[in-house]
Amino acid sequence: MGLERLRAGATYIAYRVSGAGLEILPEPIASGAAALVASALARRPHGDFAIRQRHVTRVLASTSPVVAPDPAVVRRWARRSYRSYARYWVEGARLPSIPGDVVRARLILDWGYEHVEEAVGSGRGVVLALPHVGSWEWGGTFLALEGHPMTSVAERLEPPALFRWFLSQREAMGIRIVPLGEGSGQALLEELRRGGLVGLVCDRDVGGNGVKVEFFGEETTLPAGPATLALRTDAALIPAAVYSGPADAHFAVVTAPLDTHRTGAFRTDVVRLTQELAHRFEWMVRRAPEQWHLYQPNWPSDRDH
Repeated sequence: MGLERLRAGATYIAYRVSGAGLEILPEPIASGAAALVASALARRPHGDFAIRQRHVTRVLASTSPVVAPDPAVVRRWARRSYRSYARYWVEGARLPSIPGDVVRARLILDWGYEHVEEAVGSGRGVVLALPHVGSWEWGGTFLALEGHPMTSVAERLEPPALFRWFLSQREAMGIRIVPLGEGSGQALLEELRRGGLVGLVCDRDVGGNGVKVEFFGEETTLPAGPATLALRTDAALIPAAVYSGPADAHFAVVTAPLDTHRTGAFRTDVVRLTQELAHRFEWMVRRAPEQWHLYQPNWPSDRDH
């Protein structure tokens, strides 16, 4: 028990120290240091990198199903993803202290944001369905500045002190986090029925009890939550992503809402909408495969390797 507490305490201190360092250092230095660490990790053989290569192979194969992706090309894309992930962590650590005018200036909003504005203006709740692409927190911070604070859900972290720090960081960005567990679904339903905005990163089925879909040409499961929440509250279900770049900017892509009118049994509509989300996510990931920050097994066949 004592050893576990020591490990938990060390983990907490490591996150706090690294987070503080990334926030305090000048941006070019923080970004450069993180990129060096990411490059070193990408060149060291480990399980995460192998899984990442499998995911990249699926994405590249879906763009040209006749020709198998070149393994050397797959490795290059996989290594790039580590540098993109490093940028994500640097920006996440710095976002609470970045002035609002800088957040606004660095977000390019010329594609689809009107879908969010129309839904909010009509008084409906909004479910933003997001893949692990780019920096969704940057978009969440922007929405809070615009008067549309996002509520999201997250798994509890250990030790509890680390999770409290994580919550405080997101609150400083204007993002409310509901801990995943008993009562989290009800909290999201209530937020949507008030006409609020819920953002869910949902291209990975953490619980393993989601809806079967075809995703990049292979069967897996994705969470049923976004479709279920939208159907139960008449909220708009809007797939979106916030890409990192060009340069220090971010590019928001907001697609048209999915058709959440009931067409059959409730479960049938949940399956239909979740499959449509999978197709939208495929399109979003193909736009920037290196920004798809998914390093865990996501298909049944991944667990065999």
